[in-house]
Amino acid sequence: MLFNPSVLGLFFLISSANTRIRETVEERVGRWVAVMPKLLLMLVLATVPSIMAAPSTAVLAIASLTDPAKLATLKGERAANPSLQTCVYWLAYAEEKGQKPEAVLDESAKLNKTAGTPYAGFVSWGLLENLKIAKELGLLTTEGMAELKQGKSAIITKGQYSGQKADADDVIPEAVCHELQNQVMNLELIPASLKRAKNDKVTDRAKVFAKELYEAKLLSEEGWKKVQGF
Repeated sequence: MLFNPSVLGLFFLISSANTRIRETVEERVGRWVAVMPKLLLMLVLATVPSIMAAPSTAVLAIASLTDPAKLATLKGERAANPSLQTCVYWLAYAEEKGQKPEAVLDESAKLNKTAGTPYAGFVSWGLLENLKIAKELGLLTTEGMAELKQGKSAIITKGQYSGQKADADDVIPEAVCHELQNQVMNLELIPASLKRAKNDKVTDRAKVFAKELYEAKLLSEEGWKKVQGF
């Protein structure tokens, strides 16, 4: 039987093409196998960006402003007042940008290494209460935010004290318990007229707060007794 040269040539051409197709497919599969680990890594990083995310500006600022070691170095009368007002600004700013204030405070505590301590708990509670007060008094206007950012008293725009400044004041008077000097957790925003009327009076709320701090070992027995009037 004779082979037609043209048919034989066509056979070899098809065989060669099939070989090239197999090689091309194998090469492509090989390339995919080689890049798959990188693609998987990129997918994981894209799915959980918080793993690699740097702390936000608000977290960094509050971590510094509430760092007990730094607060202890402040000098002057009511030197921690601006720290409270600036913390309120950063919490309000973070919330406006979609961050939860509680999460910001948790991350801040981790940064200044107070996370999980009673100190961090009281700081967090106090700042969240002051953020609430700032909203109720209408302090978070454009002008008010600008003042708070600089650690200054913002103007009240809501309620019966509208037009007054909201000053930072001690819950437990510093004059009665000096060891709480420069403690942000002992500060609250109140209308200026109430601050003047209160002066250095020890309120029932201050006595309760002092007891809580004493039980958490954040206030000495001597300081607690002074506040209780013993």
